[in-house]
Amino acid sequence: MKLLFYQLLLCCLIGIDARATGALTITRLRCDSRDNPLGVESRQPRLSWQLVSDIRGQKQTAYRILVSDNPDALAAHQGTLWDSGKRTSDQSIQIVYAGKPLLAGQSYYWKVQTWDKEGQPAGWSAPATWQMGLLTKADWGKAQWIALEELPAAERIVPFVHAPNAEKPLGDRKSAQNAMPQFRKEFKLEKPLKRAMAFISGLGHYELSLNGQRVKDHFIDPGWTSYDQYALYATYDLTSTLKKGANVLGVLLGNGFYNIPVERYRKIVGSFGYPKLICKLQLEYADGTIGELVTDQSWKVTQSPITYSSIYGGEDWDATKERTGWMQAGYDAESWQTPLLVQGPPQLRSQTAPPVKIMETFRPVGLRQPKPGVYVVDLGQNMSGIPQISVRGKAGAVIKITPGELLGDDSLVTQQATGSPHFYRYTLKGGGTETWRPRFTYYGFRYLQIEGAVPDQGLLSTIAVPTADVPVFIDIKGLHTRSSAETVGTFSCSNRLFNRIDRLIDWAIKSNMVSTLTDCPHREKLGWLEETHLMSGSARYTYDLATLLPKIIRDMQSAQLENGLIPDIAPEYTAFANGFRDSPEWGSAGVILPWYTYQWYGDRNILAESYPMMKKYVDYLGTKAQDHILTHGLGDWCDLGPKPPGESQLTPKGITATATYYYDLTILEKTARLLEKKADADHYNQLARAVKQAFNAKYYDAEKGQYGSGSQTSNAMPIYMNLVTPENKAVVTASLLKNLNDNQYSLTAGDIGFRYLLLALGQVGASEAIYAMNNRSDVPGYGYQLAHGATALTESWPALRYVSNNHFMLGHLMEWLYSGLGGIQQDENVPGFKAIVIRPEAVGDITHTSVRYVSPYGPIRSEWKKTGLQLELTVGIPANTTALVYLPAPEGSLITESGKPIDQQNDMKLVRTENSKTVVAIGSGTYRFRVDVR
Repeated sequence: MKLLFYQLLLCCLIGIDARATGALTITRLRCDSRDNPLGVESRQPRLSWQLVSDIRGQKQTAYRILVSDNPDALAAHQGTLWDSGKRTSDQSIQIVYAGKPLLAGQSYYWKVQTWDKEGQPAGWSAPATWQMGLLTKADWGKAQWIALEELPAAERIVPFVHAPNAEKPLGDRKSAQNAMPQFRKEFKLEKPLKRAMAFISGLGHYELSLNGQRVKDHFIDPGWTSYDQYALYATYDLTSTLKKGANVLGVLLGNGFYNIPVERYRKIVGSFGYPKLICKLQLEYADGTIGELVTDQSWKVTQSPITYSSIYGGEDWDATKERTGWMQAGYDAESWQTPLLVQGPPQLRSQTAPPVKIMETFRPVGLRQPKPGVYVVDLGQNMSGIPQISVRGKAGAVIKITPGELLGDDSLVTQQATGSPHFYRYTLKGGGTETWRPRFTYYGFRYLQIEGAVPDQGLLSTIAVPTADVPVFIDIKGLHTRSSAETVGTFSCSNRLFNRIDRLIDWAIKSNMVSTLTDCPHREKLGWLEETHLMSGSARYTYDLATLLPKIIRDMQSAQLENGLIPDIAPEYTAFANGFRDSPEWGSAGVILPWYTYQWYGDRNILAESYPMMKKYVDYLGTKAQDHILTHGLGDWCDLGPKPPGESQLTPKGITATATYYYDLTILEKTARLLEKKADADHYNQLARAVKQAFNAKYYDAEKGQYGSGSQTSNAMPIYMNLVTPENKAVVTASLLKNLNDNQYSLTAGDIGFRYLLLALGQVGASEAIYAMNNRSDVPGYGYQLAHGATALTESWPALRYVSNNHFMLGHLMEWLYSGLGGIQQDENVPGFKAIVIRPEAVGDITHTSVRYVSPYGPIRSEWKKTGLQLELTVGIPANTTALVYLPAPEGSLITESGKPIDQQNDMKLVRTENSKTVVAIGSGTYRFRVDVR
């Protein structure tokens, strides 16, 4: 006992000492970039954690990981599957599991211990878990795909038909809407339960309920895929919601992208088949026995109250067809049908990207009656989402809701640019207040047009309501739907316009972030790939895309053709023509996005997985090149020229296509070297040299000191991508700046060129030009869009009414707000923000900026305030990382940190002074710099 007492006392003293000296605290344990994830399919998951300390320069010098198959063993410090032992390493992200084989459907428990910079151990972390998915087809057991009806194989339309205006795009196939099914399965639990896990996929989309209550709050699950290759399934823990005795699983299905009907608006029409369901409920009882419940012909199915379902056209619900109590035990389902056993996609994969959810709610800010019987609600924000309405009225009355981004000259909702008709119809059942919202579709809108009902007097209404016996809508909301990816970045500054631009871009990102990154939330809803690499910089600073980007990359792998072509969209539900299928700036997402994902999140595995695709695509581009020059594609899409926006007007297509090809080659060389493929790396290095030489021979005009037409894009891309030879860089930079000055800093670059324009200007130290271009509202650009009433980024710089007014492109300035104005960057040679760069640009009349980004290692903070010739910069660097801080301090400036001259500080190092900036190396912690320019 005395020995035990002294041991406990020693532990307490060590703990006190650790706290006093700022020992590391371990937090945010993650498996495959998720918190306590379900449905893990990697047989060697990657483990990560974050470290917190109030001591500067604190870092990890070693770690030990324990993984167990039960929590009690873990609590006793036993790694029954893996004990890594103490490993001397500062790695704290993307550590590959190296224990015993993992079993399908099983839960695992883990924790970690670390040692600090002094070699002192921290206490063990709190435990974390992960649960494996179903790793093979055999793991699904006897579960079968079931359906209400089956589409004959001869009537499948794959690939889909791009015929939005055709009367009969499906030939002889009937245009009647297929029935939407609802399934039920009643079962009993007769002994105590240890754990219950549900694995489910419903195509096109499903909604799962247990005993009448929704299971989770996912919307339009599962994510979109190439269904001929695979579909996604979700995993749910039902342990706490199942009850002893009778239970009922209920499932509704909608069409989604699996089956697109002819009626109403459609960008494309086609079908992989009619809606279908597969589910396995895995039951582990307290006595150690195992049971399962699977989809088979013991289930029951009937037609649901959904009478129309289209991802493009909307949704209808007839409440008179509802079956009261069908999701409760004891319901009489004798009249229901036995489901058909049908074929589904050949493979099921776990859905690991964040699910789409309802993320925000908007209430009316205005209500008008532009014509008798028609009411228009203004929600104040253009967003992706669905309406929710609460009404009272007689059974059989029908209310029609039409969403839209804009109003026409007649003050009615217009869908001219967003796909028409898209609407929702709700048929009342009568007998009190009824609340309804669509389940399997969505749209982009700010306004809702209501027909067939009158507003309640309390609903912002001073409108005289008729006394006719028509339904009354007593409440209406806009429900914003998007990926539930975690928000990891915030930006603010003293410039009100830049703050509004940040929100403008953010709404376009949010509205187009689902299971892929779409171009718009209405007209197309397609994954146009140029946006995934050009806009992901902006999106990554704001949202955690560590699991969404790999899903998009796998979409590209699925879409790649045998000849190597990566089409412009993925999943490729339809094959567009010409540049709309084969444009290097779009297909190169298959090379650029894996590299960006590796750089940002340290995910080396995504490079190894993507390398065959990357190599095959670059080799394909080589077959299209003539003397190493590519000239096909769409070019600098939607640049500002004399014609309406579309294909490049100001920049030769060969410049954007060939520059992108060269950029691909440089990335592929670096990837090959990282993966230790030396022969490949040498080959692509030599090819890149040849492309660079050919590019300069064809497009560089030595007399004018510019490339091609001398447009913003023509000069910016060669500067950023290092195509300019060293001896010509100064003159090309001067040409670029002269172009901007001659045009009074009006922007002309388009979808492809604008990001590279910002990057090139930042690279050559011309952030003042970026400020001048964007701090205005008088010419087409961000400020112009805001001045013309936009609340989300529009498809064209001049905010034209005949194009989308919520579009995921052209939002590249957000990346600069974080990386340039706020200054949060990273060393591109050290992935995952382990080597941070803080390089703020105090430009224009901006007096203060505050930026925060939660990196894989933890929060990074950069805040600066400028008063006259004095600048104060507060920097926060997470533990286990380092940073280089670029202070706007030319030689002779007085620089202090926390009130002391920096040359008297022992926890930082003066590195150099360059281009009127003083570079200081620091470790983790919070630093408060002050610069007085003399």
